[in-house]
Amino acid sequence: MRADGLGSDAISRRLRSAGADPALAAAALTQSELRAAALRKFGPLSAGLLFTRAGLEQATRAPVAALHAARFVAAGCRSVADLGCGIGAESLALLAAGIEPRPVEIDPLTAGFARHNLAVLAAARGVAAPEVRVGDAEQIGPGDADGVFLDPARRTAGHSDTRRIASSEDYSPSLRTAFGLAERLPAGIKLGPGFDRELIPERAEAQWVSVDGQLVETGLWFGAAARPGIRRAALVLRGEAPAAELSAAADAADAPATALGEYLYEPDGAVIRARLIGLLAERLGAGMLSEGIAYLSGARLVETPFASAFRIMEELPARERELRRALQQRGIGSLEIKKRGSDVDPAELRRRLKLRGEGRASLILTRVAGRHVALLAERC
Repeated sequence: MRADGLGSDAISRRLRSAGADPALAAAALTQSELRAAALRKFGPLSAGLLFTRAGLEQATRAPVAALHAARFVAAGCRSVADLGCGIGAESLALLAAGIEPRPVEIDPLTAGFARHNLAVLAAARGVAAPEVRVGDAEQIGPGDADGVFLDPARRTAGHSDTRRIASSEDYSPSLRTAFGLAERLPAGIKLGPGFDRELIPERAEAQWVSVDGQLVETGLWFGAAARPGIRRAALVLRGEAPAAELSAAADAADAPATALGEYLYEPDGAVIRARLIGLLAERLGAGMLSEGIAYLSGARLVETPFASAFRIMEELPARERELRRALQQRGIGSLEIKKRGSDVDPAELRRRLKLRGEGRASLILTRVAGRHVALLAERC
């Protein structure tokens, strides 16, 4: 209930009776909630922006979008067509970087929100607000823009409660259109983090991005927006720390298997998807615990932004009954369960273990040289 005594339903009815578009009225009523959620993606700027629920979920985080824009700056682009701009996250970053964004959005309501958002930043910078064209990005195209950015819709249409599109053939704009534009312009294409690697063109630089441990996107870069000699990259952003990146000209060969050392490393999801585990292993002086399992182990602790490190305290029995007894004997009441190469459900296992005690630890269920093991560990 609001302070004026009117609940959201009553306000909605008043807006509709006054002729307000129902979708717009509903979106306006949720802005306070959405702006609070947007702080993680847009920072203080979110206080003046407008969001749809689906638009916020799909929007690029501001620090990532700024790195996208920096590529177009380095490519010498003065204008970039943002095809499928959503609520305008990428266009905001382009505008902030001094590039003229040319946004296109097929949904009129979302386009209206993008128009407002860009006007807010443009006013703050003392420049003219970019025009947001409403229409099919495939039909409108990039025009005479110097570069193009595409964020193909990977969810069903709507402003809330959307679902993921199962087939990449149904993306909008289509991958065929996106890859075709990348043949002639500096281009960036934002795709989901689980995008099928078999569909990545050989000429593309593929960069997987994680933010605070969450894998958020696969970025494909072409032409002058791609970096010479780089075809695989893992970009890691954590808190206020500077961005860190592993990169290579191709997938890295896996490191050889090694005996279990004192330390275990869990590579960041971006490193795993980029298939640069072998390159990370070289930097850590580590090897793989078992073929095909993305855990590394070494004898010494090396600080790295590309992996979480654990100190192995001891190996416990892998059988559940014996494992429960061992944890009870050690007074472990709070347990983080990690697994690779094991079909155990961590939540179900934690329930069955019936933990009690004041101790805290991590339990790593995996295979060492093909053998199932349960490793009691602590985060470094």
